[in-house]
Amino acid sequence: MAVNMSDIHEHMKVVGSDGKHVGTVDHVEGDRIKLSKSDPAAHGKHQYIEKSAIHTIKNGEVCLSQKAEEAKSRFH
Repeated sequence: MAVNMSDIHEHMKVVGSDGKHVGTVDHVEGDRIKLSKSDPAAHGKHQYIEKSAIHTIKNGEVCLSQKAEEAKSRFH
């Protein structure tokens, strides 16, 4: 199932495949999500999640295809 980036909105939670918190959506920039830097998981910096890392959107959350810790290790 293809993810429609227009279904992703500000303040949505982003969770890993393990259901653990990764961040909160600030907004969408093209084919990636910019996470809010005010979320404790972001360590005071805007972090980005690529569209290819998104598995699905369900129950108002963006669910990633990898576990939370793996997703966070890719922050740059």
